[in-house]
Amino acid sequence: MCGIIGFTGNVDAKDILIDGLTSLEYRGYDSAGISYFTKNGIQTVKTVGKVSILKDKVNSEHSADATKCGIGHTRWATHGGVNKTNAHPHRFGRVTLVHNGIIENYTELKEEFAKEGKTPVSDTDSEIAAMVIDSCYKTNPISAIKKAVKKLVGAYALCIMFDEHPGKIYAIRKGSPLVATSTKNGSVIASDMVAIIKYSKDYFVLPEHHIATITAKSIKINDLDSNEVEPDMLHVNWDMTAAQKDGYEYFMLKEIHEQPQALTNTILPRIKDGLVDFSADNVPDSLFDGINAITIAACGTAMHAGLIGKSLLEKYVRIPVTVEIASEFRYKDPIVDEKTLVIIVSQSGETADTREAINIAHKKGAKTLAIVNVKGSSIARESDYVLYTHAGPEIAVASTKAYIVQMAVMYLLTFKLAVLKNTLPTNNVRKLVSTLLTIPDYVDNILSSDKVIEKISKRLVNAESLFFIGRGLDYSLSMEGSLKLKEISYIHSEAYAAGELKHGTISLITDNVPVIAIATQKDVFSKTLANIEEVRTRGAFVIMVTTSDAAVNVSLCDHILSLPEIDDAFTPFGAAVMLQFLAYYTSYAKGLNVDQPRNLAKSVTVE
Repeated sequence: MCGIIGFTGNVDAKDILIDGLTSLEYRGYDSAGISYFTKNGIQTVKTVGKVSILKDKVNSEHSADATKCGIGHTRWATHGGVNKTNAHPHRFGRVTLVHNGIIENYTELKEEFAKEGKTPVSDTDSEIAAMVIDSCYKTNPISAIKKAVKKLVGAYALCIMFDEHPGKIYAIRKGSPLVATSTKNGSVIASDMVAIIKYSKDYFVLPEHHIATITAKSIKINDLDSNEVEPDMLHVNWDMTAAQKDGYEYFMLKEIHEQPQALTNTILPRIKDGLVDFSADNVPDSLFDGINAITIAACGTAMHAGLIGKSLLEKYVRIPVTVEIASEFRYKDPIVDEKTLVIIVSQSGETADTREAINIAHKKGAKTLAIVNVKGSSIARESDYVLYTHAGPEIAVASTKAYIVQMAVMYLLTFKLAVLKNTLPTNNVRKLVSTLLTIPDYVDNILSSDKVIEKISKRLVNAESLFFIGRGLDYSLSMEGSLKLKEISYIHSEAYAAGELKHGTISLITDNVPVIAIATQKDVFSKTLANIEEVRTRGAFVIMVTTSDAAVNVSLCDHILSLPEIDDAFTPFGAAVMLQFLAYYTSYAKGLNVDQPRNLAKSVTVE
């Protein structure tokens, strides 16, 4: 979950390393460091805190260092506390490296080295990786790496420099991403495309269990049997401005406002003659032949998008859908077989638990369909078929536009299957698709409600706990709204099915406890109103999200947020935006770093 950058070329490497780490800071911001070749050997500079602190230190103390090759890292701590010693890069013997992932057998390796009188200076598993590589190293870096990875258990993306090989970076990965490109000024490798888009829109994903030898003029890839491999080149269709704030104070606010365009990019190309068409995605209709059950595996926000999909698919397609938390799915014996479609949802396409769900599905004979945002990601490559969400880069840790386009794909899948399974008349599906095409404008209209929500959010700033309630689709939205608010405002928040209040939860409702009630579904509207009455009677401070045509007694709520009128099936798009704003402005009013909440990182590439 850390950020990695490596560069070797014909310009100052320090500037490129610092610039790359700045763009990668959303992947980790506990500490940062760089190592680079100089005429006197490898120089390492590390600091605790933001990349800006590292930049100041490099500029003030190391600006005169001449270098054309180096590696950098911004950390999200997994092993060892947040301090300068545990910051990357790590050095042992003649090896300096940066690492993303977890070395699962580092304790055993550490004990083995202790018997040899070798002791690490840090508390990290990453330094143990450096010790293993150094112990295998004589004169040939590739030979050393091959021997070392046989001893390393777990996930890793490693960029390595050897003292005797100036100007060269070696890289290998297993389970953690690395992308690379060569340009006229040199070669770049990183853990994320945002760090290299400034230099090229053409890149490749380093294949797992392959070693990259990176020089100023080329990147050579060999498998572990020494066969040279030509990488599959990919092209990104967004530019550097998409990974910049563009005048917004925080990326999260920018990304909320980018949602209409992201929805257009995701929905419009997949509509043909008024129906859903996945032919451009190379997803054949035959994928769905014989399918009598669907399992959706995902984590966090992506799992909440899966819950929306479950409601839609069961209602319109009449097929049973199970939504599994991927970290639970991988450690159980799930009931899936050759008649099950397993849908894997992940923004990054590298989420470790979600990725493992693919392997389990394939072992049980199930077909797999990935919904991901990153081309060439591990999940995209390992699934049978892929539907890309075209959200562009999402930098804020709290997902917004990635979530809303994941939802959009769930709607597309539902309408596609409703035709294939003949569970709805085609004309009815056309009407639903027609409404889906209006959603970008619908969301754009809701963006203008932000100032109203900003004022309301100030009432939440001092809350110790709050609750979200809803029924049906509204309950699924409640879960996502609660997650958004708690992860960036640090206010304890829980989501409950409104009908469950009387089964224990209502004991927590006292004077001025905030309750965000979502009531957009007409078939359960009166029931939800009754639940709102229950919490109101016990003194709750109630914020209600409903539709503009709903008949609500204003005395029932402290504030009402009204969505433009739309078919009930599509209200999640509008409610999601309002809840995103509520979370954003609550965090902002508390003076917190909205984009980089404590203890969290963007892409969870380790267990």
